[in-house]
Amino acid sequence: MNVTRLITLDDAPAMADLLRLNQAFLAPWKPLRDASYFTVDGQCDEIRAALERHENGSALPHVIIDESDRPVGRITLNGIVRGPFLSCSMGYWVSAAENGRGYATNAVRTILRVAFEELRLHRVQAETLLHNAASQRVLERNGFALYGLAPTYLKIAGIWQDCAMYQVVSSLPV
Repeated sequence: MNVTRLITLDDAPAMADLLRLNQAFLAPWKPLRDASYFTVDGQCDEIRAALERHENGSALPHVIIDESDRPVGRITLNGIVRGPFLSCSMGYWVSAAENGRGYATNAVRTILRVAFEELRLHRVQAETLLHNAASQRVLERNGFALYGLAPTYLKIAGIWQDCAMYQVVSSLPV
């Protein structure tokens, strides 16, 4: 059973609905966005930009889906770098209604398989706010290890915030 798939422009209405419904729930964990981000047109723009990064090999933007293929969140490999680095950063979120049901854990497991087996990356990193224990548990369940703290790393909820840095390294032979 698939738990993620590549995002498409057809997902824009569902993503706009999810983001509007979850605006308050996601606000402590996401950058500030203007009102247009939460519209279908705004999501079309976001998806087009993500798919353009995907085409040039620097991102893998997926939706997290439920058993009915209905989007319940997003997971993306960002900043994919080739050469001697073979690394990327991963971000994800799941709607409040589906939170705590294993979707994030399964999506991270799935996207790691793609990162290591298909994209042949060596390392995936993820950052969480220091107080985001739920996200840290998802990462730890998937083999990520804390490797450091980054002061004022991301501007989240309008404030530069410290982040816990996690990584997992491929065990596949190169």
